[in-house]
Amino acid sequence: MKNYSSTDVAAFQDVWVFCEQRQGEMTPTTYELISEGRKLADELGVKLCGLLLGSQVEGLVKDLGAYGADQVYLCEDPELKDYTTDAYTKVIADCVEAFRPEILLFGASNIGRDLAPRCAARLHTGLCADCTHLDVDVPKYVQFLREASTLDVDAQKWDLEDRNLKMTRPAFGGHLMATIICPRFRPAMATVRPGVMKKAARNESMATRVELIRPTFQLFAADLRTKVREIVKETRKLVDLTGADVVVSVGRGISKDVEGGIKLAEELAGVLGGVVGGSRAAIDSGWLSADHQVGQTGKTVHPKIYIALGISGAIQHKAGMQDSENIIAVNKSATAPIFEIADFGICGDLFQVVPLMIQSFREEQEKK
Repeated sequence: MKNYSSTDVAAFQDVWVFCEQRQGEMTPTTYELISEGRKLADELGVKLCGLLLGSQVEGLVKDLGAYGADQVYLCEDPELKDYTTDAYTKVIADCVEAFRPEILLFGASNIGRDLAPRCAARLHTGLCADCTHLDVDVPKYVQFLREASTLDVDAQKWDLEDRNLKMTRPAFGGHLMATIICPRFRPAMATVRPGVMKKAARNESMATRVELIRPTFQLFAADLRTKVREIVKETRKLVDLTGADVVVSVGRGISKDVEGGIKLAEELAGVLGGVVGGSRAAIDSGWLSADHQVGQTGKTVHPKIYIALGISGAIQHKAGMQDSENIIAVNKSATAPIFEIADFGICGDLFQVVPLMIQSFREEQEKK
């Protein structure tokens, strides 16, 4: 578009969320992003819009409205039925150039991590990848820093009129948290890690009020350098940490008997109907596969019960589980940081404590 310039910051408004669907089903991360986008849009005083690409997916529009979208830009075409980088990038870039949102969010899925950088390059703007926290309102951001960092935030001077999106992500292998802004270009773009944002409650009245917009776009053969011939799904058993009500995680504390420690965690998780997770130390040591990792560089979880076995509680791990409803920690060290956020703490050897926990839970279940 001739008049489009990513540096004309004042010409951009509204918050957009790329709504990722696969074979006609919306991904759970999309609803998390819509819920978070609703908060950002309210802080900015603008509309929250979903951007939905696919073929015969109009039936998903009301679902997006139910979680907070004011409008949904629906782009349907047979060439958009299955994801291809070329087609999706062309359509998204055309829509952004035509309607100019100031914020554009993607889920940090395989598709989002492939698509967002290509769109950012096409639109001549920046991208912050793998975010774990988003803010616009400065006082809220200051409060986030006060609770989640060691900075003396009250000694800083803050520009309370700042409308820039503040995108926080792990840096240096998860040892630091960096907040990034994009003040000179629009839209401000970010990919957000699945499970980090909380999904709002569904609101049926909002579902009926969502506005459907069908942008005009064109896809030519020259725009499409790849074509999907067949989709073959790999059958692999992965642990569903983000959807579990109970997560039992192990850390470096099982090092004296790794096999026994994991077996205890699996037995405890089995009794409670949960799954087994692990700290970065457990994953890096090869004790568990990467899909079990909880933390800044793993998955963020919000289960009803989170049990930490032999996990010291480094800030990187706490960031991935501290919003759990009930946290139970077992650790030999009375000064372990995990006890600072635990609802129930047991100072003792997990190899002695966990068998007692398993026995106690089983006895309670038998009574019922």
